[in-house]
Amino acid sequence: MKKIIALLCVGTMTAGLLAGCGSQAAPAGSAKSSTGANAASSEAGRTTFTVGFDANFPPYGYSDSKGGYTGFDLELAQAVCTMEGWKLVKQPIDWDSKDMELSSGAIDCIWNGFTINGREKSYTWSDPYIDNSQVFVVGSGSGITKPAGLAGKNVGVQKDSSALSALNDKSNASLKSSFGKLVQYDDYNTAFMDLEAGGVDCVAMDIGVAAYQISSRGNKFTMLKDYLSTEQYGVGFKLGNTSLRDKVQADLYKLYDNGTVKKLADKYKLSDYLCMDKYEKK
Repeated sequence: MKKIIALLCVGTMTAGLLAGCGSQAAPAGSAKSSTGANAASSEAGRTTFTVGFDANFPPYGYSDSKGGYTGFDLELAQAVCTMEGWKLVKQPIDWDSKDMELSSGAIDCIWNGFTINGREKSYTWSDPYIDNSQVFVVGSGSGITKPAGLAGKNVGVQKDSSALSALNDKSNASLKSSFGKLVQYDDYNTAFMDLEAGGVDCVAMDIGVAAYQISSRGNKFTMLKDYLSTEQYGVGFKLGNTSLRDKVQADLYKLYDNGTVKKLADKYKLSDYLCMDKYEKK
């Protein structure tokens, strides 16, 4: 058995995270895991896999031009389903109702740019697969170059988002209190429309989503170089549902090994943020 090869992660991992980045213990689903057989047994009769996601969160999950749903996370979930012979059910949800959807069994997991940090004990998590940061986006001609420049400005953020959690953290209390107003939106598409119209001066959001929005809107906006926070994305399952987590996790590593993850990351311009362990067999 070869040693597990850990890819370099861009962000800093918190101590409470599951093994994912850096020189950690063998990931669930690797050849060294002892849970694979149990997972296979528990999930043997499954025919569908229902993923809960925010339909306004490109490039991870969103509506396409044909009225369907696509995105990096959804295509990755489809690849898992193809391997398992499951039918993927794409279930758009209100982000602030995600816990109710999961606990009721309406969805099997939350897979849509879902931040692990601060939620370690609330869900059964996959290993991290994306390194993410919270950033500030402003108009290209705004003259704002640092977070200190947001004093007296109106700042937008999505409801129940990681950016909002970061702003509510006491470490950012002074920054938040300097804002003229903090405006919460249901989705970032609406926030960007308001930013373009001058309703807000800045939007705090995930770096991958920010990069997508900036690129798709003709580079009218720019990210400040100073990050608000750094975190990791994982797939969140109902607390205690280790059997389904282990099955999906094992498939994700196989998809990483065969190049599928990298191919999809390239497609959605997320390759710079990938954060997965790779394992090999003799």
